[in-house]
Amino acid sequence: MKPVTVCFGEILWDVFPNGVRKPGGAPFNVAYHLSRLGMDSHIISRTGADEAGEELRKILRQWQVPETLLQLDTQQPTGTVLATQGANHEMHYDILKPVAWDFIAWQPEQEALVRRSGAFVFGSLAIRSEVSRNTLWKLLDAAPYKVLDINIRPPHSDMNTIRELLRRVNLVKMNEEELQLVLHATGDTFDTPADGARIVMQRYGVPQLIITRGSKGAVYVDEHEQYERPAKQVTVKDTVGSGDSFLAGFLSQILKGRTVPAALDLAVEVSGFVTTCEGANPEYEGSRFDV
Repeated sequence: MKPVTVCFGEILWDVFPNGVRKPGGAPFNVAYHLSRLGMDSHIISRTGADEAGEELRKILRQWQVPETLLQLDTQQPTGTVLATQGANHEMHYDILKPVAWDFIAWQPEQEALVRRSGAFVFGSLAIRSEVSRNTLWKLLDAAPYKVLDINIRPPHSDMNTIRELLRRVNLVKMNEEELQLVLHATGDTFDTPADGARIVMQRYGVPQLIITRGSKGAVYVDEHEQYERPAKQVTVKDTVGSGDSFLAGFLSQILKGRTVPAALDLAVEVSGFVTTCEGANPEYEGSRFDV
């Protein structure tokens, strides 16, 4: 049987400067790539009762990701993010609020699925609203393996809540800028990403931590091991969703019993490919990466 994965949080449209819109939201992106890489992938989120929401549901059906736990909101619109590109291909985001995924309600069937999952993946952005945050707390109690994908997007980030989340998870993924923000909040400094990762692990009891470094690759640290991987040398079109695809690539291998080095190798391959495409979820088959 395929390992079960559950992603929780935002589902939305990324609108690019040229007016093109692409489906997005970190949990949505991770769910897509987990499905492509051979997982029994599910998502817990919420859309508006509008055309934008129906389009996202249609996409999930095309991806064969179940929409069973995708709620319908008759009061709030489907989420939208306005994306602009800055220096070094880095993207900046205007995340509109309030929207449907701010109001993800708890349902008993969510807990049943999360309990039997190999990984419960969620981001820090969904905690910006009380309703979704309260649902997340309940699901964390049920999840055997909790994966936090930190997405610090001011003004939507509460560092106190993020620190509380860090104390409750098994694996954390963040980029270098987010590592600096997390440590700055407690007055800590670091020389290398690996040093910073170990400070976070010691402060919050995080067992496993991945630092993504864009064009510089990624670092993995746990209690016993440390690994670094360079980024793939590719022609970058945009970096939207590259970190999400990296996380999905890593988890898809770990949940199949592969080693951490093998998981990092696949993660680098997948994320490198995604940066050569526009948007977070380009079409591909898992066989492209021999998975």
